[in-house]
Amino acid sequence: MANIVVIDDEREVGTFFLHLLEGKGHHVKLGLNGKDFSRLIKEHPFDLAFIDVKLPDTNGLDLLKQLKSELPSCKAIIMTGYSTVKTAVEAIKYGASDYIEKPFDDINELERLIEGLLGSGSTSSQNDMYKLAETLGFIVGKNKEMNDLIKLAYKIAKKNVNVLIEGETGTGKEVLAHFIHHASMRYEQPFIGINCGAVSETLLESELFGHEKGAFTGAVKEKKGIFEIANRGTLFLDEIGEASLAIQVKLLRVLETGEYIRVGGETIRRTNTRVIAASHVNLAQAVAEKRFREDLLYRLDVVKLTLPPLRERIEDLPLFIEYFLKKLNSNLSFSDDAILQMKQYHWPGNMRELFNVVKRAVTLAEGETTIITPDFLPEKLKTERTSLSQKLFSVRKNTEDGIDLERYLYEWTSYILSLWKENEKVDLEHVLSFVKDLEKQIGRAFVMKTLRETIGNRKEAAERLNITIRKLRYLLKEKGADPKV
Repeated sequence: MANIVVIDDEREVGTFFLHLLEGKGHHVKLGLNGKDFSRLIKEHPFDLAFIDVKLPDTNGLDLLKQLKSELPSCKAIIMTGYSTVKTAVEAIKYGASDYIEKPFDDINELERLIEGLLGSGSTSSQNDMYKLAETLGFIVGKNKEMNDLIKLAYKIAKKNVNVLIEGETGTGKEVLAHFIHHASMRYEQPFIGINCGAVSETLLESELFGHEKGAFTGAVKEKKGIFEIANRGTLFLDEIGEASLAIQVKLLRVLETGEYIRVGGETIRRTNTRVIAASHVNLAQAVAEKRFREDLLYRLDVVKLTLPPLRERIEDLPLFIEYFLKKLNSNLSFSDDAILQMKQYHWPGNMRELFNVVKRAVTLAEGETTIITPDFLPEKLKTERTSLSQKLFSVRKNTEDGIDLERYLYEWTSYILSLWKENEKVDLEHVLSFVKDLEKQIGRAFVMKTLRETIGNRKEAAERLNITIRKLRYLLKEKGADPKV
């Protein structure tokens, strides 16, 4: 028996929940707007709240934040129409347990959701989530960003919405797509992936939509496309940003109508395929550069999941290494020195590069030792370890010539984060000296940039920077001789 509040300006919705929930012995209170909500949560210790996204005097996200502030233990379900699904996904990020779309077509599914949230189902569901991820080789670790991401992915997996996965090369976008498919209601149906950048435009169209016999030279028989084969299943479009504009138009039609035509055909076919798209490039930027259709991005980006790079999850590096060693059936282990050296590397190739490094080290060390030391690591890792702070100094020297501030900021951030994530002793004075140096470098860089733009006119440069000429000279003197502009 639980205390439940339903906030929706449609009285029929409140009546529906009243009959459904009171019939199961729960106590239900109804509200029509934000004012009712504020009054009710002050009067009753609710266990579960149903909140509509759109209300006459406020919105569901604001009420959710209020709920989490005043009744943090109360579970929340956001109610939404399809047009506000993106808002509902945002609500999950703010602490909502789930969202449901109106009208409520599957009452049994709704009842299971309620029972799960009010009972012990929430805990067991989370255990199932981590077990599934581990089974598929999707290692979550302790990183908060990754844990938040996997929880969101698990919740939206059961929804019939398209998903866009962004992340650098090698971060595990396809593994995450597999996880979403296996956590969805489509898990018994096909999961088919295709790399849009690996095949030509003509071949990609045929692969996606199929073709009729004689449609083009070499089409000796008809062929089913992926949208036909993956009907009721999941289609993973990797590197969607590489698809041509012509293919993008055809994809947009399928996503909008569920209809497509085979190459060389005339019959309109239908598909019920869920699309998960992935890209290592920023598609919003690609839209701005006219390389990607905005309307297609809108259709794909119902839910966007961004995988963090390995360097931002470096605290979990030992866990990844252990997983890869098991995958390679190796009894070897990495020394503390080797792990420390690996933690200080930038990992531009992310998890894929890490696996290759582990595999290489195991191959070299097998039969010679049981402990993998830094000697078995690639030279690029050794170089980076010995020169992390030296590299920062080198970039700073370049910056003093008025160039590459972006690289300096990147290296500075990487260096400070590497110190932050270390479990060993840290020299705080050393850290603070780098913070002071950052302030100096930024001031110097802005002065140098503005002096170049004003062709060395210090008065105009000082006016642009909203500082006195004395301050400008001070900044220059702080870093050394006056520049030769």
